Amino acid sequence: MSKRAGGTKPERFAYEMHDERFSVPFDYPVYFTRGIFDRENPLLASVLDRRQESRRHRAVVYVDAGVASAHPHVIQQIKDYFHDRPKELELSSSPDVIAGGEAAKRSWDRVKDVLWTIGNHHLCRQSFVIAVGGGSVLDMVGFATSLVHRGLRLVRVPTTVLAQCDAGVGVKNGVDEHGAKNYVGTFAPPFAVLNDYSFLSTLENKDWVGGIVEAFKVAIIKDAEFFEELCRDAGQLRARDQAAMERLIRRTAALHLEHIRTGGDPFEFGTARPLDFGHWAAHKLEAMSGYTIGHGQAVAVGIAIDSFYAMRQGLIAADEFERILAGMTECGLPVWDDLIEQRGADGVLVILDGLNQFREHLGGALSVTLPKGIGAKVEVHQVHADVVEQAIAFLKERHASHEAPG
Repeated sequence: MSKRAGGTKPERFAYEMHDERFSVPFDYPVYFTRGIFDRENPLLASVLDRRQESRRHRAVVYVDAGVASAHPHVIQQIKDYFHDRPKELELSSSPDVIAGGEAAKRSWDRVKDVLWTIGNHHLCRQSFVIAVGGGSVLDMVGFATSLVHRGLRLVRVPTTVLAQCDAGVGVKNGVDEHGAKNYVGTFAPPFAVLNDYSFLSTLENKDWVGGIVEAFKVAIIKDAEFFEELCRDAGQLRARDQAAMERLIRRTAALHLEHIRTGGDPFEFGTARPLDFGHWAAHKLEAMSGYTIGHGQAVAVGIAIDSFYAMRQGLIAADEFERILAGMTECGLPVWDDLIEQRGADGVLVILDGLNQFREHLGGALSVTLPKGIGAKVEVHQVHADVVEQAIAFLKERHASHEAPG
């Protein structure tokens, strides 16, 4: 489409513009299964060949060190899986074991290692990078993969509750930089996601519980019926009931995927981030702790702060606020951390700087998602520091009363 400036402007300011617009469809399947690397399980091979391109599919595999330690046979299983299918698959090298947890996202050396490996094996854009691990490993490997040849095919195999609910099923990759969570990253949808429930049984309790917060996050702002289910199942979830957790993961992942598909802004060009409910405080809290507090635990505290704020603004009732806190705590999630009352030399709460970082991440305009009743949401564009102060005072008192003997 070509346009020329109107005749009211001086000739020296005339211009011609070509307004080019196009859309690119993305599609990727998300599977829920068990034993993805069992020799007899055909799913992985069929996923790699889902476009039926009549070629031998080359791949490199990265495995979270925590997964390799908890599942000592997984490396050999991966080798055997590829070895049994020489006409279909080629494993370019023995699976690489890489550090997991937030440390995976805090060093450019790890990103460069992935770039180097992919380059050394001369993988092309139709080759596969398979990432097996928690959200941090998926984020870092996905980021590196999206850079090589402007993007190889990434297959995610999330192994934690949080990754199977959220981080592993979305379209974002990233690493931490400049003291900010996911400061550097890309939007690059995966080729496929394979949620394998069999990895959940060996999770440490912190990781089992931490992922539950992603379910509360989407339920509070999107699905009142699901919120009620979470509250009913809280005891089972805390007791590590596998069936209850699998139900949670399927529903949470479906809500995340529905938002990406139908929300109208999958690559977040706008300023609203509904799926970041509770995250402005959470990301700052993680950084303040030196990433010793888990992401899920930090988000739970962030949800508690934002839910109090919503109550003070008349968006949710006092009993709804209390049900949010009770539901999360009954699952084993915290709604308090001593760090959130930390103050700078100027006496201002350090956690409030999370708002500035969130605003910058959004593009300069603040837009914070708050619940409007249970199961709906509203965007607010100003957060009052005095109300955050009230939230922290309330949560501190509540924490003290619940921790007191008797």
